[in-house]
Formats: sequence, C-alpha cells, structure tokens
Amino acid sequence: MLSETLPFLVEVDRLKQVDRQTRIIGEGRRENAAEHSWHLAMFALLLGPRFQRIDVSRVIGMLLLHDIVEIDAGDVPLHSDNVDLAAKHKKEAEASNRIFGLLPPADAGRLLRLWKEFEAGKTENARFARAIDRLQPLILNLQNGGGTWLENNVTEDQVVERYGAEIEPASSDLWHEVRGLVADHFASSSHAA
Repeated sequence: MLSETLPFLVEVDRLKQVDRQTRIIGEGRRENAAEHSWHLAMFALLLGPRFQRIDVSRVIGMLLLHDIVEIDAGDVPLHSDNVDLAAKHKKEAEASNRIFGLLPPADAGRLLRLWKEFEAGKTENARFARAIDRLQPLILNLQNGGGTWLENNVTEDQVVERYGAEIEPASSDLWHEVRGLVADHFASSSHAA
C-alpha cells in the first residue's frame, strides 16, 4: 500500500522548492507552492461551507493538486506578460502525466481527473477552487501593503481584471466584498503617495 504510493509522495515534496512571486505575510521571503496549496486548503475549509452545492473535500483535493505540475513546469506569475499559454499548457500536461504516473493506475486516474477538473474550471467546485486560488494571493498582497502589485506596477484595473475573472464567476457576493477591499487599498495607497 505505502510502497505503491511512496514514489509520488516523495516526488510531491519537491513542490516545497517551487517559489512563487507572492510573499508570505509580514516577511521578505516568497511563499513556495506547497505553502500556497496548504493555505488554499484552509481557505476552502473555512469558506466552502458558506456556499451551497460545494463539495469541500473535492475542492480541497483540487487545491492540493492544482500546482503539482509546477514541479516540472515551474510557476508562471499572474502578473507576467508575454506568456506563451500553449507552451505552458503543454508543459503542464506532460508534467501531469509524469507525476501522476508515479501512482498506481486507479489513484493516478482519480487524482488526474481532479487536476483536469480544476484546470477546465467548468464545474461549481472547480470555479470555487479557482476563485480561492486567486483570493489567497490577493489577500497576501493586501496584507503586505500591496506586495507584488507594487513590485510589478500593477494597477487597480489590472487587479480587478485578473482576480475578478476567477472570483466573480464563483460568487458575485464574495467578489463584491473583495472588490471593496481592493478599492480601499488603492484609495489609501494613492493618498499615501
């Protein structure tokens, strides 16, 4: 039992070596993809029950799996320009086959289906998971006084476009609340400038 899953479990430890652009709250260092996935799972655990028709355990599964492909494909920051999306998706698909292929076929199929569901973003669970994936770095940036938004000269309109595109389809109420936090941040930071 353990021996069949150990190669995968050892391999996914490498997610701790994948640095993201977002910094952890109150610290200078960037978070790694494993920390990000754990934090997303906590968001889903607490926010998920507030939404009808959300299967919290399924969402948490997606969030724990969604960035595993970055072990091979690397992280592409949200605020990167000139990203070749076709090449990115190809690298991620290859990575998913290799990494999930370390598991016995039944486990590989189950986890790969969850990963693909997240990527497609068509189900309510996937839309909610994708919203949480945008919400967490947004919250970190707000808590860090603008964080990577300042580093990358990201405007309020860009935040609204890039984060709202995933959060609003999952919950207009959640997006309305988050949108207010973003507006407050940019209003207060423009007065400070």
